[in-house]
Amino acid sequence: MRLRLIRHGQTPNNVAHVLDTAKPGALLTDLGTEQARSLPKRLEDVPIDSLYVSTLTRTQLTAAPLAAARNLEPTIREGIREIQAGTLEGGSTNEAYNAYFGTLVAWFEGDLSRPIGGGETGSEVIERFESVVQEAEESGADSVAFVSHGGMIATWAGIRAAGIHPEFVLAHHPENTGIVELEGSLTDGYRVLTWMGKQPELPTTSA
Repeated sequence: MRLRLIRHGQTPNNVAHVLDTAKPGALLTDLGTEQARSLPKRLEDVPIDSLYVSTLTRTQLTAAPLAAARNLEPTIREGIREIQAGTLEGGSTNEAYNAYFGTLVAWFEGDLSRPIGGGETGSEVIERFESVVQEAEESGADSVAFVSHGGMIATWAGIRAAGIHPEFVLAHHPENTGIVELEGSLTDGYRVLTWMGKQPELPTTSA
């Protein structure tokens, strides 16, 4: 299956650097709305059999123009919502951001049992995301788009997909309405084809 992971458009909390992971979440800024409107044109040559969005408002607003252009009914799923910040929710300080993203780094390093903000662990995050991937695979679709979130996209693709290295992912956080393109299956594994429109860089090894 070809899988495209699309980050939602810009929100006021993105601009203000506020951790916003609870329902329903922020709306889009004017720029975020324009980013959403650009998706049908950007993806006009891409087949999309089905479209999934998270339970947070910003993904549904982002997907709306694409859904209308393709005459698709978005499927809303809890499993692809943003990684929940727990006690860090609403934080905007360096300490809050370092605690949140520091946990993601620990997951990349293999400590998937560590909870984020006292809440969900890396293993739980990956399991819930992959439950939606499995649903999409079992639907028989060949090409699927998820409108999800930056932390979730980076974490799942960076940990579970081949063709990319965690160092690259950590240095290239998904931008608003940026797209990660993958191909494969849960059984055989997924491989990253493009990351924000570019081929991901793999680390070089010395002889």
